Amino acid sequence: MNFAFYAFAILVFFSIILLIEATYFWWQSKHSSQAKRVENRIRMMSAGGHGNDKAVSILKQRELSTSPLLTRLLLWVPRIQTVDRWLVQSGLDWSMGKLLTYTVLPPLVVWIAGSAIYVPLPPLLAAILIAGMIAPFKVNRAKAKRMKQIEQQLPEAADMIGRSLRAGHSFSTALCMVGDEMPEPIGSEFRTTFGQINFGVSLNDALGGLANRIPISDLRYFVIAVLIQRESGGNLAEILGNISQIIRARLALLGKVRVLSAEGRLSALVLGALPFVVAFVISIINPGFLRILWTDPAGIKLVGVALVMMVFGVIWMRKVIRIHV
Repeated sequence: MNFAFYAFAILVFFSIILLIEATYFWWQSKHSSQAKRVENRIRMMSAGGHGNDKAVSILKQRELSTSPLLTRLLLWVPRIQTVDRWLVQSGLDWSMGKLLTYTVLPPLVVWIAGSAIYVPLPPLLAAILIAGMIAPFKVNRAKAKRMKQIEQQLPEAADMIGRSLRAGHSFSTALCMVGDEMPEPIGSEFRTTFGQINFGVSLNDALGGLANRIPISDLRYFVIAVLIQRESGGNLAEILGNISQIIRARLALLGKVRVLSAEGRLSALVLGALPFVVAFVISIINPGFLRILWTDPAGIKLVGVALVMMVFGVIWMRKVIRIHV
């Protein structure tokens, strides 16, 4: 058994763990009872983004790529629109062609450079994997940051719409005021919704598109409340005021939970990074001290077992400190 075999086995193990977790999160987001209940409610009240094609066709369509050939090829990829919606939610001015370029080109460059300077196979595979994950990681990080900003701005937007309704403005005019007065990123989303209404899209379809672009539970509750009020009547300004109070209370509770779990997150970070930092310092101070770990077969086995245990430990600590509010 050589070092490359153990490195390949560890990479395969990590890939399987990540695949299992990704499958679990996908199942929870698409097929859990809560996801189905919210999706069915929005689809029942607002068509859930499946509106009238004639009405939506007058809007500017987003291109998957600047190249017509690449666009035709991307349209053959299953669920490509879901990935494109993920890009839109991140707020980056990337198309699918640009994402594909940023995902494929860096690993190719790393592979060519590593082959030219004869880098060993395990470090080369790790470098290729890291280079291919840079662009998706950036998009996912940008999306999480943008969704968090919208969630924090949503109570103020709901209050502004409520004040506009009390002043005698229509709901569409209130949406326009939020789009003009509120900062980014929530301002641009409400401006888009108001622009769709001006172009002739029904209010139900425009709000359904807003809920699809911003996958936040609080915003979906906002959309459902507006659509129910349009069907059954009631004081919409008072309803939006109550929603903003509930959102603020939930965000306050979430902040307290994050403060109380900060020690656990810091402990997980320190415990996860400590072995690598200590190994790096020892390799600088005494380079021959750790050489037995990759020169002796027993040392390689110990390193593999330690990495597997660390992965399970990090996953366990992550489950403990992540409290959903």
